[in-house]
Amino acid sequence: MDRFLTLNSRIAFAIYIVADVVCVGMGMGVPIFCIGFGFFVGWYIALRAIRGASNVRQILRTVLVHAVATSVVTFMGLALLWGPTIQLLFDPGYDFANFGIPLILFDPRLSFVGWLALMIFISPFLQLLTTLFSSYLTLSVLLKEESSAV
Repeated sequence: MDRFLTLNSRIAFAIYIVADVVCVGMGMGVPIFCIGFGFFVGWYIALRAIRGASNVRQILRTVLVHAVATSVVTFMGLALLWGPTIQLLFDPGYDFANFGIPLILFDPRLSFVGWLALMIFISPFLQLLTTLFSSYLTLSVLLKEESSAV
């Protein structure tokens, strides 16, 4: 376990990028697995932050910076994946009903815009929230155990 937590930061980040791409691929472009992966990433970030920090403020700052970095990686990947489809919005003859997305809004064009907003912006934000939730839960448990042991 110590070897896993003492990985070089660049190697750990490279492993995360590969795992994030695999999660996007498993969801076939829908980042539901990336959002779930945020729980494990948050746990790992919290354990690494505790090992390298001296006070709680520094730990929380490290967790936030790392969680935002992982969310930015997912955002960039999804922007590369779904971004080229934005040009379809400017094609007046395109049939959005046959794109293959759920048409939950009344207009297929609005459903397409909502889908793109969900994929490109909201999903990485949800991943950020799951990562922060998991890391803060891990921190609260570990810091509570540490304070009760003293």
